[in-house]
Amino acid sequence: MKGNGCFGRFFHSCKPYIAMICLQFGYAGMIIIAKVSLNRGMSHYVLVVYRHIFATLAIAPFALVLERKIRPKITFVMFIQMFMLGLLGPVIDQNLYYAGLKFTSPTYSCAISNMLPTMTFVMAVIFRMEKLDIRKVRCQAKVFGTLVTVAGAMVMTLYKGQDIIFFWSKYIHHSRNYEPVENTNHSNEKDLVKGSILVMISTLAWAAFFILQAVTLRKYTAQLSLTAIVCFLGTLQSIVVTYVMEHKISGWSIGWDMNLLVAAYAGIVCSGIAYYVQGIVMQKRGPVFVTAFNPLLMLIVVIMESFILGGKTYLGGVIGSFMILMGLYSVLWGKYKDLKEQEPEILTKEIKCCTSEKCMMEIMIEDAKANDIKIQEVNLSKSQG
Repeated sequence: MKGNGCFGRFFHSCKPYIAMICLQFGYAGMIIIAKVSLNRGMSHYVLVVYRHIFATLAIAPFALVLERKIRPKITFVMFIQMFMLGLLGPVIDQNLYYAGLKFTSPTYSCAISNMLPTMTFVMAVIFRMEKLDIRKVRCQAKVFGTLVTVAGAMVMTLYKGQDIIFFWSKYIHHSRNYEPVENTNHSNEKDLVKGSILVMISTLAWAAFFILQAVTLRKYTAQLSLTAIVCFLGTLQSIVVTYVMEHKISGWSIGWDMNLLVAAYAGIVCSGIAYYVQGIVMQKRGPVFVTAFNPLLMLIVVIMESFILGGKTYLGGVIGSFMILMGLYSVLWGKYKDLKEQEPEILTKEIKCCTSEKCMMEIMIEDAKANDIKIQEVNLSKSQG
């Protein structure tokens, strides 16, 4: 019984880590198939619209049934926050990321988006969602890990080095539609700069989305309903943007092909499920913990791109990946120490609460006993009279 209890506690403590690692695999699959679809000519504006239509249809029924009794009322301030979440995530972040992905490669775009933990950490400190006492070792570890992660991403971006050929790359033959952009485009440098800027801005919007989501969840605690509302508002906003930017009516058409697959997969897994899981983990561990796993996405994409698309891997990518893993470990260690330091405070509050409740119960019991004694005395005096 003790063994089962220890294993249960261990599994419970590991659930946030497992959930975030699984999400990175989900995001990696989306990036690979989205790159293929965009290279084949699909508009990223249309992709975002269909993505969130699928996300809304997948999440809304669960939100309506499972949270019908616990769904808080939406105030005007909450609605503005939800509207901004729809604007930051579905519209700004995803449109700019897909546009940047079109000009770069999956590995390169992931390397740039590794700035997400740093941006989120800085925003969390500014808005006092993350405590930073530089005198403490755990805070120094988080700062050091953040800087190392950024340095690793810069190494991947600026230094290539020798080609590293995986043994399975010799057996992979990919068509022209699957090739990374840098192998087919002669204006490589201009596209890389343009794509890098777009991905950086999208990453900033993504970080702001995490911060605002954490703030919204403090008062609107129904995660499924919040996810469904954000996806629905994001769909409406994306339709307006696409109507303005996409003038060809034929661009809206979608058939039973790769375009439908990427829209359904991205909507259900990377918008619906991801927003919900991130919200749950964020309520317990905060936005910095959620974004700290983003560097793992790049490592997964590097392997998947070389295996599926036949993309090249360079020595700089390996060195940068190692630095990013070191930074990730340092940030997670700091967050783990934060959690350990908070546990005694929570336990103390619970003990105080229980103690006060116990005292109240004792007072109530004593009052009840005193009332019983008085009633008995009154009855005795009446019987004697």
